[in-house]
Amino acid sequence: MASQTKSADTLAGRYAAALFELAEERGELDAVAEDLKRLRSMIDGSADLQRMIRSPVIARRDQARAIAALAAKAELSEVVQHFVGVLARNRRLFALPDMIQAYLELLAGERGEVAARVVSAKKLSERQLKSLVESLRAAMGSAVTVDASVDASLLGGLVVRVGSRMVDSSLKTKLQQLRLAMKGIG
Repeated sequence: MASQTKSADTLAGRYAAALFELAEERGELDAVAEDLKRLRSMIDGSADLQRMIRSPVIARRDQARAIAALAAKAELSEVVQHFVGVLARNRRLFALPDMIQAYLELLAGERGEVAARVVSAKKLSERQLKSLVESLRAAMGSAVTVDASVDASLLGGLVVRVGSRMVDSSLKTKLQQLRLAMKGIG
């Protein structure tokens, strides 16, 4: 409950809570969650889309048109299309990834689950995903919902984020740490 209160105090938390309430009223909690996950995958997979939602230089009207076209092309639900339209009009698209995460955390909290975000260098197999869920469940002591995505720049390993805790066992991070350690020696 404390994490829900903390989340509701942020910009992303307030927008996510409003979207959650609307989706709950319409009985579309899961459909909205799936649309948001697809939207996040699109954002994560496109540097151009990331720039578009974060750029203060792009006119509000152009951002609204671009995100509306993307949402329609991806056949996102009416609720999600309206939501991203409101974000564009209010110049809040930059916070969309955080809003998506906050929504998924609210949904997991509603179900008595803990939401975990897992990023791997390559797509996890069903067996690997099941093993990861079991390990997280044992560590957290409650049901866990895993949202897995791929980031090839990690080179290997995983980055697991549960609430405010993060475990980064990626090869990319280990190489960066080694590089810093080697600078200290020389």
